[in-house]
Amino acid sequence: MNYSEFEQLVSCGMEYSFYLTDEEYWISHNEDGFYLTRVRDRHSQEFKTAEALFKNGRINGKSLLELWDSIKEYF
Repeated sequence: MNYSEFEQLVSCGMEYSFYLTDEEYWISHNEDGFYLTRVRDRHSQEFKTAEALFKNGRINGKSLLELWDSIKEYF
């Protein structure tokens, strides 16, 4: 899967978990929005749309696109 396909699938409602430096993260959604959550402490970033999640979501100050090479094996 490439990054564009990943964006499309999340936009369509797919949910994913992945690891980055031994931390588990979860991308999920419900009727209120889309979430990027660090599993360990349930710290969540909330967004109205998947587009906003991909534009504004950050892990250690980096976007999912910037982290793609480190996380793509999980997708």
